[in-house]
Amino acid sequence: MENEIIAIGPDEKFKFACIPEVPCFNECCQDLNQFLTPYDILRLKNNLKLKSWEFLEKYTIRHLGPETGLPVIVLRQDPASGMKCPFVTPKGCSVYDDRPSSCRIYPLARLATRSRETGKITEHYALMKEPHCLGFKENKSWSPLEWIKSQGLEIYNEMNDMMMETIARKNRLHPEPLDMKEQHIFHIGCYDIDRFGIEVFEKNLLNDLKISEDLMEKAEKDETELLKLGFYWINTTLFPESVK
Repeated sequence: MENEIIAIGPDEKFKFACIPEVPCFNECCQDLNQFLTPYDILRLKNNLKLKSWEFLEKYTIRHLGPETGLPVIVLRQDPASGMKCPFVTPKGCSVYDDRPSSCRIYPLARLATRSRETGKITEHYALMKEPHCLGFKENKSWSPLEWIKSQGLEIYNEMNDMMMETIARKNRLHPEPLDMKEQHIFHIGCYDIDRFGIEVFEKNLLNDLKISEDLMEKAEKDETELLKLGFYWINTTLFPESVK
């Protein structure tokens, strides 16, 4: 039986539950190619009480995306353990409250498109039915919008949409591969948030951009705001025509 991908409306119901009582519990946490978004990394490194560079060195592998040519971060897995996620335990996910967005949204897939004229985001959803997943036999019923709210995905979607917008700008305005300096800028602004903070608040990295004091104060107090500032820095530095 092959995987099914079924389009589903935002209020259309589906049945699913992932709980310890399901026979396949934890089986989906192995043999993965787990990409991490910038906001995933921010949440995980804080959960583990690590600096971003410590988390990246210990738990991830970096390579260049074949389609975008941008630095991509993948969760490091141990072949000796059957390529299990480093955070899975017999009782479940040890970082559950801060698990990545790809874990949270399953079994849904979400496609977001932003209108260049109005800036409005349109969302489309699909249900991924994999034959090995027995969670679909449970009786708990959800709509995509209910599932997103229950899994705390709103902030993940907001931040991931900002990342996708930056990637779209790169593809449109800078189709050629990034050089080493540009890769470093992208990596620091997206993934290494603690190092970016040091560069901003101790080394005055953004002085030439004339960021308002209010935005700087927000970024100094809130790492989510700092990550937004990182996206802005990347866009203005690497893809300047894309920033109005």
